[in-house]
Amino acid sequence: MDNDLNYYNDTAEFLKIIAHPVRLCILKGLLSKGQCNVSYMQSCLDMPQSTISQHIQKLRSAGIIKGERNGLQINYSVCDERVEKIINNLFE
Repeated sequence: MDNDLNYYNDTAEFLKIIAHPVRLCILKGLLSKGQCNVSYMQSCLDMPQSTISQHIQKLRSAGIIKGERNGLQINYSVCDERVEKIINNLFE
């Protein structure tokens, strides 16, 4: 048994961030599509843009996704390799 509690704490925080149904849906969608913007997510999720933006901000702050500006839109994609493994295991 490893007693490095900082490692386990960091992992637990990472899991807490992705463990929300909307964020899981966003991550699964980004992995399957490659990248997309908030407007596309809004039409898929049928939720207000402000709600989706709040979830996007949490994922961005944690370094799980990144955004690339394309004109007036920002296209988001997953940039944390752990996410792909977790999503694939959860939804295979």
